[in-house]
Amino acid sequence: MTGCPARYDAELGYWVVDDPAQVRAVMLDPTTFRPDNAVLAHTPLSVKALRVLSSVGFALPPTLANNGGESHRAIRAAVARFFSPARVAAVEPLTRSLLTSRAAAASSRLAAGEQVDLVQAVAAEPPALVLLHLLGLRDVPVDALQAWSLDSLELFWGWPDEDRQLELAHSAAEFYAWLRIRAVAGDDLFGVLVELGLTVEEVCAVGYFLLIAGQETTTQLISAAFHRALTGAPASVEDVLAEASSVPTWRRTTAEAASVGDVELPAGAQVLLGLSGHGGPADLAFGVGIHRCLGAGLARLETRVALECAADLLSAVRLSEEPPMIELLSFRAPKRLLITALLTCTDTL
Repeated sequence: MTGCPARYDAELGYWVVDDPAQVRAVMLDPTTFRPDNAVLAHTPLSVKALRVLSSVGFALPPTLANNGGESHRAIRAAVARFFSPARVAAVEPLTRSLLTSRAAAASSRLAAGEQVDLVQAVAAEPPALVLLHLLGLRDVPVDALQAWSLDSLELFWGWPDEDRQLELAHSAAEFYAWLRIRAVAGDDLFGVLVELGLTVEEVCAVGYFLLIAGQETTTQLISAAFHRALTGAPASVEDVLAEASSVPTWRRTTAEAASVGDVELPAGAQVLLGLSGHGGPADLAFGVGIHRCLGAGLARLETRVALECAADLLSAVRLSEEPPMIELLSFRAPKRLLITALLTCTDTL
């Protein structure tokens, strides 16, 4: 399917490209369409927010998603080992156990007449626990990690005003300070990166976004799948990825004047790529080329297992409200899925 021609959106401040073939072509040309802006703050940070971040040495040098240089290959190869097909397949039993127990607990609460938030009750924790297992990370404060993740996504991809930026910056600084403590030699992700010869700032930069992207975006993908199932929309993993991925856009910037289809973009153009919801294949949701999401196989597995484990629950409940949404530049998913049990014939007697 062919989407709209590339166009400049003055309100967003980006050249928007959502034709799937053009998106693919852009992502396959990282020399012209560089990833330098991939993790820059969409809303410029205030002086106060920057001071908070600088107080902990916060820095995000080029490592993975934002790295168009020669060091990218070695860093990506080191991290990719944690997400090999064999390792991902091996965590399916753990994933299924975590999701089955949470779906059962949610069902019990519903049977007792409670309302249940499917996001918190089922979708929130398992992706984090599975990721930490894969990366060999122990003694991680999971609740704090989830809060840090949501705050950082809003700080870098949201529209926070200066007061909200300050709150979010304190959270991001706390996360980064924790990462600096963990960036030492060992038998986990951080140890591998240290052995590779990365600086402390590079190790923290990898950890910062990997620990967010590796679990929070999957929680959001599972939540999006649950939402579609509850509203009668096609809710297979492939349907959700193609039509309503939790990461619907991603950014690039032009190194020089370039063409996207018949449209000429100037050098330094900020480009927003539509990854989902424009008639493209499900795989496009994870990107293509040298920056394709390393956790694609894991996210697919976890979302499939979540739908399987929650199938009976989803068929016996209804939404209690129109779900509030996480609405960020590159992240979109239900923030809450409040459900109640459907009435049965015996309930009405």
